[in-house]
Amino acid sequence: MFHPGKRRLPASIRGFARMAMLVAACTAGARVVATAVRPASEAAAAGRAVTGGTTTYDTRPGDSISLVGARFGESPFLIARRNGLPWNRRLRVGDRLTIDNRHIVPGGVDEGIVVNIPQRMLFLLRQGRAEAAYPVAVGKPTWETPTGQFTIGARDRDPTWIVPEAIQEEMRERGEPVLTEVPPGPDNPLGAYRLRLRGTDYAIHGTNAPASIFSYGTHGCIRLGPPDIAALFDRVSIGEPVSLIYAPALLAVGPGGEIYLEVHRDVYNKRFDPRAVIGRAAAALGVGDRLDADRVKDVLAARDGIARRVDRPESSPGRE
Repeated sequence: MFHPGKRRLPASIRGFARMAMLVAACTAGARVVATAVRPASEAAAAGRAVTGGTTTYDTRPGDSISLVGARFGESPFLIARRNGLPWNRRLRVGDRLTIDNRHIVPGGVDEGIVVNIPQRMLFLLRQGRAEAAYPVAVGKPTWETPTGQFTIGARDRDPTWIVPEAIQEEMRERGEPVLTEVPPGPDNPLGAYRLRLRGTDYAIHGTNAPASIFSYGTHGCIRLGPPDIAALFDRVSIGEPVSLIYAPALLAVGPGGEIYLEVHRDVYNKRFDPRAVIGRAAAALGVGDRLDADRVKDVLAARDGIARRVDRPESSPGRE
């Protein structure tokens, strides 16, 4: 029988703990003070700026297309397609990949952490400017990350994972040893840092499976890669505001007047009407007469989660 804190988890249990992390690291029945999805998404749709860009990346030992996508915040399927590779191809050290991780910073919030669930991105805003942007994993469609306004209630280094009862039941069903908690260390699915949301059982935390980032795979928590949660942890304090929003479509104006549109799948099936939202965002930004209808149509059809230019060629300098 495993006793937390006395010895390292056996290999068979370590494997199960990693598998469990991929489906959940949060508890059911969390108390949530949620706001309506529609007003938050409408305000967010008129975005502030575009982060990321198009760049090249030379692969390192241990890299896979999934891990690279998780690190940069781009679908591995898009990375594979752009680079002419099967999505599950084994990478060689030094393979050069072209990455496009342009994402729009949502509007409507000036200060604190903003997580846009369909976007699978976390932004840290200071006085209306995005100081940092990190890809995240969010709740799966059968166990959604809530929307609403929260604050950081606790900051934990090397947290102990108190195993949710739902996960314990899965362990019983699989005939695995039933764990009630997992101590800090390499087998802990929370990673080395946790930021708890006040009044709920949800948290923003790290992971021991970096390739799981930029997915819909948690039981509601927000999960960051190890370097990103370490950086975020040092930049926020107790009381930091946290906005969890649901905005599948965002529009933004670049520094040269170019217009970008980013559209994601409505993964939680909120019956979101992206065309109507885009129209209202364009009006709010004062760019409704500068949109290229064909390019907007293409981005809506693709819904691939990359910010792409949709202004008419004659309306602003330069094209993609």
